Amino acid sequence: MRIVIALGGNALLRRGDRPDAGVQQTNIDRVATAVAGLALEHEVVITHGNEPQIGLLAMESAAAPVLTAPCPLDLLGAQTEGLIGSLLVRALYDTVPGRKIAALVTHTLVRADDPAFARPTKRVGPVYPRDVARTLARRRGWHIAKDATGWRQVVASPAPQGIVETETIHDLLTCGALVICAGGGGVPVTADTDTGALTGVEAVVDKDLTAALLAEELKADFLLILTDVPNVYTDYGTPHQRPVLDATPDTLRRGDFPDGSMGPKTEAAARFVERTGGLAAIGCLDAAYEIVHGRSGTLVRPEISIG
Repeated sequence: MRIVIALGGNALLRRGDRPDAGVQQTNIDRVATAVAGLALEHEVVITHGNEPQIGLLAMESAAAPVLTAPCPLDLLGAQTEGLIGSLLVRALYDTVPGRKIAALVTHTLVRADDPAFARPTKRVGPVYPRDVARTLARRRGWHIAKDATGWRQVVASPAPQGIVETETIHDLLTCGALVICAGGGGVPVTADTDTGALTGVEAVVDKDLTAALLAEELKADFLLILTDVPNVYTDYGTPHQRPVLDATPDTLRRGDFPDGSMGPKTEAAARFVERTGGLAAIGCLDAAYEIVHGRSGTLVRPEISIG
C-alpha cells in the first residue's frame, strides 16, 4: 500500500516548546518511532508542517542588521524543508535500518492571481501577547491575527495547484525509497505561462492541502494526517465534545471545523477521498500504525452508493 503521511507542525515543535535544536531532535525521534512500523510494511511518503520554524526564521531575518531586506518566505520555506528533512532522515535511519531514505526540497505551484494573496490567513511563528504583536506588526510590516492563546503573524496561503517534483518522488518510491517531501506545503512558486520558468512567491501553502494533492498525484491508497488529538471531534473543547470515528467527505464538511486548526485537515481528507476513492484518516501521531489498521483515529471513506 502507498501511504502519504502528513505530520502536523506540533509533531515537531509542540505548543509551548522552545525552538531549540535539542527539543526538535527529541520530537523528531518520537515521529520516527511512530511511523517506523508503517515504513517497514508499506511505501511511505512523509510531509510535515513548518509553522514554528518558518516563523522563527522570518523573525530572525527581519531583525538581521546585515540584510538590506528580510529573506522572502519562499526561501525561508526551503530552509525549513532542509532543516526538518535532515532531522527526519537521521532519525529514520535508526528506526528503519537498511531502507533508502531521501529528503527532497519540493516546490508547489500556485496561481499568481489567487485571492489569498490579498487576505493573509496562515498563522506562522510564535504566539505573542497583543501589545507585543502589534508592536512587531508596525515595525516589520506584519499582518497579525488572534490565536487560541495570543496573537501570531499571518501570511498569504494560496491553494496548491500542482507539485513540481511529483515524477521525481514517484521514481524514488519505485526504487524503494522512503521519501520526505513537500514540507510546509512546499516552496510556493508560480510558472510563467510562456516559458514555464518558476518564480518564488511570498506565501506559505497549507501543508495538509498539499499532502492531499500530492497523494492524489502519486495515486496513493491512503492519506494519513497526524496531529495531537486522537480523533476529529465535534464541538471540540466544549461539554458537548464528541469523537467522530467514521465519516464521509459530506459529513466532515457539515461539521464546520475551524480554519485555524482542524478545518484544513478535514478538508484535505475530504478532497483526497472524493477525488481518488481512497481512504484517509486523522488521528494522533503515536497511534499512526493503529490508525491505518482501523483501530484508532477518524476514518474518512467514500460515500456508499446504493442501487
